[in-house]
Amino acid sequence: MIMPPTESSAFETEKHPVRYAHTVSEGGRLLPSASRWNSTALDCNLAPNSSTTYHPIPSSYTKSVDYSLAITDRKHFYRFLFIVVSIIFLVIAAVLLVHFLSQSHKHRHQRSSGNLKLAINQALTFYDAQKSGHYPRNSPVKFRGDSGLEDGLNTPENLIGGFYDSGNNIKFTFTTAYTVTLLSWTVIEYQGKYADIGELDHVRDIIRWGSDYLLKVFVLPNVTAQTPLILYSQVGSTVVNNNGERNDITCWQRPEDMAYARPVSQCNSSDSDLAGELIAALSAASLVFQEDKDYSARLVKAAKSLYDIVTTEDPSLQGKYTTNDVCGREARMFYNSSGYEDELAWGGTWLYIATRNISYLQFAADTFKSAKNNETDLDRGVFYWNNKLSATGVLLSRILYFQDPGSSQDALILSSNLTESLMCSFLFNKYSSRTPGGLIILKPADEPLLQYAVTSSFLSKLYSDYLDHQKLSGASCDTDVYSLQMLHDFANSQVKYILGQNPMKMSYMVGYGDKFPLQVHHRSASIPWDGQQYSCDGGKRWLNSESPNPQVLLGAMVGGPGLRDNFLDDRKQPRFTEPTIANNAGLVAALIALQDPPLSNSKDVKDSILGWK
Repeated sequence: MIMPPTESSAFETEKHPVRYAHTVSEGGRLLPSASRWNSTALDCNLAPNSSTTYHPIPSSYTKSVDYSLAITDRKHFYRFLFIVVSIIFLVIAAVLLVHFLSQSHKHRHQRSSGNLKLAINQALTFYDAQKSGHYPRNSPVKFRGDSGLEDGLNTPENLIGGFYDSGNNIKFTFTTAYTVTLLSWTVIEYQGKYADIGELDHVRDIIRWGSDYLLKVFVLPNVTAQTPLILYSQVGSTVVNNNGERNDITCWQRPEDMAYARPVSQCNSSDSDLAGELIAALSAASLVFQEDKDYSARLVKAAKSLYDIVTTEDPSLQGKYTTNDVCGREARMFYNSSGYEDELAWGGTWLYIATRNISYLQFAADTFKSAKNNETDLDRGVFYWNNKLSATGVLLSRILYFQDPGSSQDALILSSNLTESLMCSFLFNKYSSRTPGGLIILKPADEPLLQYAVTSSFLSKLYSDYLDHQKLSGASCDTDVYSLQMLHDFANSQVKYILGQNPMKMSYMVGYGDKFPLQVHHRSASIPWDGQQYSCDGGKRWLNSESPNPQVLLGAMVGGPGLRDNFLDDRKQPRFTEPTIANNAGLVAALIALQDPPLSNSKDVKDSILGWK
């Protein structure tokens, strides 16, 4: 207990002399005493004494004061010391805890970033395994070689190159163009991230491989010869018949061993969805290669030429490529198109971004409004190879936020409102359901689910970046409000599920983590790379084998689980175990969107090729 001096205490001092443990000299020094603690008086010069006498040395305080402090109860003093020391230790412990927690979070975040870096590399490597044509000798995939070197030899430019679509040996123009568009979009938005993790050249090589092929798949009209536009939609056959005909579906062969006919499907200017996707792919790729001015200009010129032809087509003749038997009858069972306006709006938007010609934007905005009115409930709010409206809405919102849209303001505001509603459909369970393990279910009748989860992850994280660049903390739709953190958490949750945090405790990206699918439905990966040629029927021993694939198809995202998180690792169950180039494009997009931004502020490393407002 601390008590001020009083007359009675002074009397007690005279009557019972106090032996001071410490005193304070005029010089301010503590003078020790060998006596035991009975009572202590401290002169701290903090409060004024009754005396008006001043010290000879000026004080650093406005006034120099003295306090005489006496501790008269040893038990109380020890309790006081214990409390003070305890408080000090608690404060130190709290500071250390906060420090270590922040460091732990930082390390976890760094480990997550490192894992995403590896995942991005692997997801891109899948495309190296899908390459057709003269195979690069420096490829990281060592179980592939030259293949398809006679593809389209009877066409004006040949159709050598491109990508095999999935686990078979067919090449589809529609999904190749979609893949090029989506991968190009990721580079346009996140070039700095790719550069920071050393994957920029890798992804650009993949896009270039695809865009080189797409420049071959159409022949422009010749006015002199009066020839129409020709589009090639497919190389290889999917027909299954009873006459024993060998083709890309009935044979289980590596593409290097193919000896059967590979017919080419031909389309025209009325196949508007196919043309629209090509316009989008060529326009987006032109931005990726804008430093190569000649190549970029060639891509833009091709996109403009296709646009001019398709948009001047008689509206009554415009249609879906899969309703044209000559063009897409065989593709119908794999990639049946449900509409064409979404591809035209998608293509027009990308052509505007590549050229800044306002007429393309006006066309895209008008077509977008029409397409939204005709959108089916089955595809509403889903971004994948068949429906581009959600993605087009996000792109149009970008234009609204960061450019001067001019006369298309109303349509762009509509797209922004629709995009905000789209984000709510991802975030809130009253709009969309989840599997027990947390995977979003956007098309309950159409398993597997991963292809829709990855694109929703990408769009939600990308849109959060758009809001962040506007210094906004969130947005709303109707009565629901959401934050940037909510968008990020949703996007991250879907990727984590795919990479292993799911009820099966399995990564659905092959080669990532300790447990992943071993019986991937894929001809090249399932047949040994041993220098032997396996016949069409001879290869089926590998299809029917219950052993793991001899080659790891690194980075391939398989179809994935069903509505109850169930998954069958069975080569003969392609619904679960077959990867595709279109689905992997969505995976790459989600991964790079969630990758940490680069630490460097160098002008050579940009977040976006298009820049921000």
